[in-house]
Amino acid sequence: MKKFLFIFIMSFIFLTNVKAEDLKLTESAKSSILIEASTGEIIHDSNAHERLAPASMTKIMSLIIIMEEIEKKSITLDEVITVSENASKMGGSQIYLEPGEKMSVNDLLKAICVGSANDAVVALAERISGTEEAFVFRMNEEVKKLGLKDTNFENSTGLDTENHYSSAYDMAQMARELVRHDKILEYSGIYETYLRQNTNNKFWLVNTNKLIKTYDGMDGLKTGYTKDAGYCLTATAKRNNMRLIGVIMGEETNSKRNEEMTKMLDYGFNMYTVKNYLTTNSKVGELNIDKASKSKVKIVPMQDINILNRKGNDDRKVSYKLNITNEELPIKKGDVVGNISIYENNKELYKIKVTVKEDIKKANVLELLLRNIEDVITGENIL
Repeated sequence: MKKFLFIFIMSFIFLTNVKAEDLKLTESAKSSILIEASTGEIIHDSNAHERLAPASMTKIMSLIIIMEEIEKKSITLDEVITVSENASKMGGSQIYLEPGEKMSVNDLLKAICVGSANDAVVALAERISGTEEAFVFRMNEEVKKLGLKDTNFENSTGLDTENHYSSAYDMAQMARELVRHDKILEYSGIYETYLRQNTNNKFWLVNTNKLIKTYDGMDGLKTGYTKDAGYCLTATAKRNNMRLIGVIMGEETNSKRNEEMTKMLDYGFNMYTVKNYLTTNSKVGELNIDKASKSKVKIVPMQDINILNRKGNDDRKVSYKLNITNEELPIKKGDVVGNISIYENNKELYKIKVTVKEDIKKANVLELLLRNIEDVITGENIL
């Protein structure tokens, strides 16, 4: 009986600790990864750091920069851009822009996110940075800021060229950065739409990611195919409060790419869940600066903080540590003042930036005088 019980326990331990790669989720892909977006935690990976041609998934980084410029109001969605001859000459997927043609940023974004249009992304790259070359330089600077080690871009489109590469891991991190710009999902989640409406050149766009229509919760993100890259896909789907990001690179067929992405995402949604730990309203500390207009201001996370749990297991026990890096006045709500590190068993899981709950200005002479009087009356800050 004891021997039987021992075998049963050992079998149970084995079955509950099966690694994702043992489940044969992405057997045909050259590399793959599945992460939970809010935490960045890896659920599955296979050859995730292998450097491969990323094809049009390159446009994820292009879109990060485009969305940053829109949010800074450097460009607007209704701005009309005049297409250059260079942009009109892009091969591969395109919407056949003509030299001198005028199109809004809004429609160019649709063309990139839905139709993977190379001419559209170059038109926006030139508007933002003057030339595609300058835009690509900025793309690679963004790669460095994200701390990615297996990516180098030579163009904004993903067309095959020497020394243009990325990895499944790096693409997942770029996708995680992109989906922080909520607006992009309004474009990448479109299945079909039209450009040049009310003209003789009405153009029908159908999303190159067919899973947008068939997979529950999917609202992005970017397909890719070239001869060097094979069939690639960075996909994201959200169910309840959990968003997953999956990357598959180097599939031989479009159908196999979609099949294995579906299998990988199903595994994540079936086996894992997230629980909220802190929200953007949660006080994680106070900023107390002597010459500030307010003596104490709450510090809050810049995004909700979740914990990834495996279904059926006890919730993980975590803690956090606050690190302040900026006390230079004035400070506006939304300015980064530091970060909090999330720990499990003294191991850091990830970091989240923090900000102040309200604006902090420099105190004037009268405010400082009144505060000193108050301190004397209350006995605070008196040695």
